[in-house]
Amino acid sequence: MSATVKPISPLAEVCAEAESIRLGSGGKLGDAIVADIYANAESIVRKVVCQTSDAKSNWDAKLDDVLTSRLFGYPIMLALLGLVFWITIEGANVPSGMIADALFAFQDQLSEWFALAGAPEWLHGVLVLGLYRGLAWVVSVMLPPMAIFFPLFTLLEDFGYLPRVAFNLDHLFKACKACGKQALTMCMGFGCNAAGVVSCRIIDSPRERLIAIITNNFVPCNGRFPTLIAVATIFMGGAAATGYDALVASGVITSLVLIGIAVTFAVSWALSHTILKGEPSALVLELPPYRKPQIGAVIYRSIIDRTLFVLRRAVIMAAPAGAITWILGNIYIGDMSVIGHTAAWLQPLGYAVGLDGFILLAFILGLPANEIVVPILLMSYLSSGFMLEFDSLEELRAILVNNGWTWLTAVCTMLFCLLHWPCTTSLLSAYKESGSLKWTFAAFAIPTVIAFAVCFVVAQAARSLGFA
Repeated sequence: MSATVKPISPLAEVCAEAESIRLGSGGKLGDAIVADIYANAESIVRKVVCQTSDAKSNWDAKLDDVLTSRLFGYPIMLALLGLVFWITIEGANVPSGMIADALFAFQDQLSEWFALAGAPEWLHGVLVLGLYRGLAWVVSVMLPPMAIFFPLFTLLEDFGYLPRVAFNLDHLFKACKACGKQALTMCMGFGCNAAGVVSCRIIDSPRERLIAIITNNFVPCNGRFPTLIAVATIFMGGAAATGYDALVASGVITSLVLIGIAVTFAVSWALSHTILKGEPSALVLELPPYRKPQIGAVIYRSIIDRTLFVLRRAVIMAAPAGAITWILGNIYIGDMSVIGHTAAWLQPLGYAVGLDGFILLAFILGLPANEIVVPILLMSYLSSGFMLEFDSLEELRAILVNNGWTWLTAVCTMLFCLLHWPCTTSLLSAYKESGSLKWTFAAFAIPTVIAFAVCFVVAQAARSLGFA
């Protein structure tokens, strides 16, 4: 009795061929398919298209050989990032001071109007010294850096460089089982984490989009840079030799940025192997040609779509925070305000992570906007009852040192500022983009746990080794 040979179905042949391709490409079937499509397209083009020498295309190819190379790509990225930060920091000082002077001068006028109207002192305190003064701080500190950073960022985007950044970082994000486009959302987070969260829309995979939303907070936004720069300049730059203080402070800020990027990769990897398991999607990225930026479009997109959009959200969140802070600072229980009692209650936890109760409370009250953390801290230390501004870093240094700050306090404050929970604007954006309270809570809880854990390890290690 002869055996019946069962014919192989066309579907089985296709599956066998796909498996052969997958094994031949090291298990990356998607990459092999895309490479084959482009190879066939290139073969067809060579047969039917007559191509002449194009000097611009040659120039683009030579530039790509440098900007996307393993040797020069990363140093150039860091150099450009440092240059953008330097321009933003240096360029924002003067306009920030001018805006602050104008807004605080108008505060004096508001106070006169309240006095003429016979308004009660508490109403003047809540609306002027609390709400308006908090808004003045946010606008004066936040608007100039954003008005500089976003146009610079948009110029790089319009020039065609940002896709090269995504290309360079793609293999690192793939190693974390995330998407290479997360590099672009991470860059946007340097201007504002809320804008970075919104930009996660460019990621098609819902899983990878959630990873990008949750980890965007680990790159410092312009609201946190004033605190980081001030502390680094006072305690790290001040310890360096004369003339090298700015260089040392810049090195500290750059190191903090690199720490934030490293934490982004680590958390992305952890999420991809736990609650957001999955394989990375293939990043099919066709590098656009370099082009001359369209200045009008750059100004519109950076100022209207980004700067004013983010500032409006920040102002909405910061307004009630200023009023609440004034109320807490002016309601006394015994001989201490509510702020004083709360800081005393938080003191043991603050000390365990290298901070103190007042610093921890300032970060909590600064949840609506990171820009008001330092003013709240100064108000708490000086028991002034309203948020303060300081005229020089030396004046700020004297206040901090007189309240027990050491180098360990400075280091833990900068680490906590870098890693702690997102501001309310970013959390609201995370909720709108994810549509889930669960993932919004994850975006809050994961940075919070990491910030406390890192600061606790640093503080306890320094104390056990006798460095503090």
